[in-house]
Amino acid sequence: MKLLTVNFLTCAVKSCKSSAAAFPLHFQDVEVERRETTYNPTFLQNILPRLDWSAITTTAAELGFTDLPATKPEGPCETEEEQKTMRDLHTLLLETEVMEGKMVCGNCGHEYKIKEGIANFLLPNHLGESQFSSML
Repeated sequence: MKLLTVNFLTCAVKSCKSSAAAFPLHFQDVEVERRETTYNPTFLQNILPRLDWSAITTTAAELGFTDLPATKPEGPCETEEEQKTMRDLHTLLLETEVMEGKMVCGNCGHEYKIKEGIANFLLPNHLGESQFSSML
């Protein structure tokens, strides 16, 4: 599971929908792999406005990536330092994959297991009951 994906995931438990603590999900007991990909600065510039920077830096710190700045880069990256930040972001978001472990909701503590790079977001019945289950 690429780390870029995690920036768009929140807890699926119904009671967590309105809680800010349900995002981002927190990694625990993970095995991480790095798979090199071609550096694409245009893609990074286009995805940057859609990223929740606080969530990215939280996830990065949990996984031991401490090179990202506290504030989100903006505009074209012209200085050497800005270009290094974009390369670090590329490494974190596009080359880093969580292969095994779990993601945990900060609100309810529900664990989403990750196996062979795929997170299981299926909820047990008592957590995922829909509004239509009473009609059946």
